[in-house]
Amino acid sequence: MNENVSFYRDTWAEINLDAIEYNVKSMVEHLGGEGTVIAVVKANAYGHGDYEVACAALEAGADMLAVAFVDEAISLREKGMKVPILVLGASRPEDVQVSIDYDITLTAISLEWVKKAEQFAKEGVLQFHIKLDTGMGRLGITEKEELDELIQFAADSSSLSVRGIFTHFAAADELESDYTDCQFAAFKKLLGGISNKEWLIHCANSAAGLRFKDRIFNTVRLGIAMYGLSPSKEMNKELPYSLQEALSLHTKIVHVKKLPKGGKVSYGATYTAQEDEWIGTLPVGYADGWLRQLKESEVIAGGKRVQIIGRICMDQCMIRLPEKMPEGTKVTLIGRQAEEYIPIDEIADRLETINYEIPCILSARVPRMFLRNKSIMEVRNPIIQSHSALKG
Repeated sequence: MNENVSFYRDTWAEINLDAIEYNVKSMVEHLGGEGTVIAVVKANAYGHGDYEVACAALEAGADMLAVAFVDEAISLREKGMKVPILVLGASRPEDVQVSIDYDITLTAISLEWVKKAEQFAKEGVLQFHIKLDTGMGRLGITEKEELDELIQFAADSSSLSVRGIFTHFAAADELESDYTDCQFAAFKKLLGGISNKEWLIHCANSAAGLRFKDRIFNTVRLGIAMYGLSPSKEMNKELPYSLQEALSLHTKIVHVKKLPKGGKVSYGATYTAQEDEWIGTLPVGYADGWLRQLKESEVIAGGKRVQIIGRICMDQCMIRLPEKMPEGTKVTLIGRQAEEYIPIDEIADRLETINYEIPCILSARVPRMFLRNKSIMEVRNPIIQSHSALKG
């Protein structure tokens, strides 16, 4: 790579911020003024890059951000993010003051939590959303009596301020909607008598926002669809607009050799050449998130699909080439090259998991290259430095 690109290995991920912008704008247009968008950038924006994705999402029309933990919210504040940030997960009551200091909105999961939180709010006002458990079985209040008591307790406190109320659907990405219907009914029942128009009321994740415009109340939490990935395979034919995948993963061939018939490749010598073969070595392995289970999967080299051979190592893997290719040849593991395309869903299928997991498991040692209008805007390489702006 060019010395100005701030990393010194031939493996990197590209994050297309134009795709992020398109996906957010598409949801905003889909809602048609019926609700706002909370951009979910937890887990380093599902592995894409929290600050860069957040900026693109806000420019595209999102109004607020959501993360999983206080640490993630503080990280965004330290990078200069000023907009409201909601922590979706459970937070320790003893960390309330630092959340107030950083103007972070927390999630209240019970009346007991709120009472403890008030004790740690020494200066300023804690803003929070109330989480209702309508069938996820994870976090939140299930009884109307406890909810009403919590709201009254907050109203009587000078250090607490309710800013919203929400629940989470467990099966909105499944075509059979009976369970989602039950959760929606339970949410409405718990909300009975609550009419505060200043609160954000939300139950719709990406799947529900795409499928059920009549169930968003006034906000959609846009997560997986913001990154151009469908919430489930079943939903692919149900999408109201196309999605643009934002992440691609690339490397380069660093070594080429001719392996004679009978030659072995990688740990355990599990691969044997059936004839004289050209072998290319790639500087990417399971420590980067390119897991061992991806052995015998395909990548794209020179515009052609080629197979990974032998066991994937911690830092390297090998591919069988159709002919001798020069060192430095670009190889695409996820994304498009020439007429070939390997989507994240294909990798998820090979790993027998969901598409959410694939970008999340790409390790921090894989540099993220952020693109706008097909030009490099910024590179993040945590190994050397957190941010490196590029000129030109």
